[in-house]
Amino acid sequence: MVALILALIVIAILFGAGAALHALWWIAIIALAIWLIGFAFRPGGRTWYYW
Repeated sequence: MVALILALIVIAILFGAGAALHALWWIAIIALAIWLIGFAFRPGGRTWYYW
């Protein structure tokens, strides 16, 4: 019984980590797209960010 509970906990942790990594990949792709759009359409030849 304890082994079953431990296995379910490990599966739940791995599933949660997988979902979080999947979300982070989508956020990284969106950030890259925004950066490329900003790089392509620079106002007046300058960079579009100010840091």
